[in-house]
Amino acid sequence: MNVSLLHFFCRPTLALVLSLTTSALLPLGHAQAKTCSCKGHTALSTGLFVSLQAKPGKEAELATFLGEAQKMAEAEKQTPLWFAVRLEAQKFAIFDAFADDAGRQAHLGGEIAAALMAKASTLLAEPPKIEKFSVLGQKRHN
Repeated sequence: MNVSLLHFFCRPTLALVLSLTTSALLPLGHAQAKTCSCKGHTALSTGLFVSLQAKPGKEAELATFLGEAQKMAEAEKQTPLWFAVRLEAQKFAIFDAFADDAGRQAHLGGEIAAALMAKASTLLAEPPKIEKFSVLGQKRHN
């Protein structure tokens, strides 16, 4: 799978190595990470993986939208980790993580979700596939 990173946003400085396989996204109910191995950071315990399939001919427009969504993510204090990625020519995704479910719920009801849904019929070949996950472990910097 060829993955290109469109935009990466995190607060403060975070690094994350992702294996974008379904085995990396375990269902809710599994044990969650309660601590972070780095000092001064809140542990991330929950997140979202949102699959997006662009309509033919709308790939560049969706990529532009996702790049511009970074500004909205930066304004969300409850969203410390946010990625927009391109997985294949027409397949994109948003990956983000939160300290708790309240942060995740706030993000789902926030500006990015509203803007995406407003453009969904124009840009997307199918509705976004939203997968919720629990964080089992994390490494945030070298």
